Amino acid sequence: MRFLPVFLDLQTGPIVVVGQGELVRAKLRLLLAAGARIRWYATDGNRDTAGLDAESLAHIEHVEGDPVTADLSGVIAVLCAGAGELGRAVAARAKASGVPVNVMDELAHSTFIFPAIVDRGDVVVAVGTGGASPVVARRVREKIEAMLPARIGDLAGFIGRWRQPINAKISEAPLRRRFWERIVDGPIGTKVLAGQIQEAEQALTAIPDPSAFAGATAEGTAKGHVTLVGAGPGDPDLLTIKALRALQDADVVFYDELVSPEILDRIRRDASRVPVGRRIGKPGIGQSATNTLLVEAARAGQRAVRLKGGDPFIFGRGGEEIEFLRDAGVSYSVIPGITAGLGAAAMFETPLTYRGEALRITFLTAHKEKDADKVDWSVLTDVKMTVVVYMGMTAAPAIRTGLLAAGRSPQTPVGVFARVTRPDAQAAVGVLEDLPALVDQIEGGPAVLIIGDVVAHSAPWRAAQINKLVSDLLVAAE
Repeated sequence: MRFLPVFLDLQTGPIVVVGQGELVRAKLRLLLAAGARIRWYATDGNRDTAGLDAESLAHIEHVEGDPVTADLSGVIAVLCAGAGELGRAVAARAKASGVPVNVMDELAHSTFIFPAIVDRGDVVVAVGTGGASPVVARRVREKIEAMLPARIGDLAGFIGRWRQPINAKISEAPLRRRFWERIVDGPIGTKVLAGQIQEAEQALTAIPDPSAFAGATAEGTAKGHVTLVGAGPGDPDLLTIKALRALQDADVVFYDELVSPEILDRIRRDASRVPVGRRIGKPGIGQSATNTLLVEAARAGQRAVRLKGGDPFIFGRGGEEIEFLRDAGVSYSVIPGITAGLGAAAMFETPLTYRGEALRITFLTAHKEKDADKVDWSVLTDVKMTVVVYMGMTAAPAIRTGLLAAGRSPQTPVGVFARVTRPDAQAAVGVLEDLPALVDQIEGGPAVLIIGDVVAHSAPWRAAQINKLVSDLLVAAE
């Protein structure tokens, strides 16, 4: 994010506008809608304001002279549209004076940009692309326009009017936030969005104890809760709606090392973030310490999220954590996520089951070679069984040895699928006897191994077969 979205109060000082034509008139209308006071240097001398009403015209001061020498003291910002070289000179002057400046369609001369705007009164949504593509920003704005309720601004105004008197009755900030969340998400918010303001006012007034309504304990403090959330294998678009809500409602998030930065960006900005995971060769704080942190957060009245890569209940120690929380008397819930094996299957078109070929699936983990040595490979030799191995890159030689010794064919198709669902995902496919060499082709994990005939249906396998066919034909032609 190069540009930080900032909302300026345009009623606190004048805006200097330099330019001509329809471009500058469009900006005038936008600025006037926000109540700006404008000093306009019409560079072509045409002061036609395209039918603005008298009240709006009263906010425009027409200025003569050279805008490069204009007095910028007290000016909130400078805007140049259709001003050519003059606009660039004005921008240099504004930058030297420390005044924010925008030169339309010239990012190099601007210190701020105009976003695409969704205006719902007290609710304003700004969409920007860093100046790269206004068309993309406009398309995003159109989608937001279609989703936002028409009266969402009325809801914000309603809360604004009641915020101070209600907050005076609720001493704890977490309880205040939960109170207003229940208002927004509940029947009172629905009434406001339906235009039933008076009924909503009556319903809010009828709440006897705002703290109790917010879910306070008998002592008047916030109730703590822990939510185990599956973050999936990396693609933020694969988060469930319920998981997104939990991340937005959280006071503190304890996250694994494998949770992608894009998913961490979905966390509420003012929530605390605590890393508790570990990767190979990098010891974390340990499961016992993590359990203790979760309980402490809940007992402090916080809504804590334990954010895990994949799914909490597939090699995510979710069972251990809820057992600890249960024994400690802490309220908890679980939100599942897409496990890496399913993410790999979907991304690389590898069906884990296939009628007549693969009727069973086994998920196992082999973090280290000694873990592979403990596996009873004899139960995994069924050719109609797909084996999905998590954290198996290091133990790949032992996995191959175990399966071959148990009787699985050395020509069994296998795939190594790394960083699945992420932009840098990678796959290497081949046969079981070559498994360690396939792992060597992968540029870092995390990765899952899929072993079984289903791999021969995958997109990477098909691509490899086509490449081999082309190569054979070229050799034959020589």
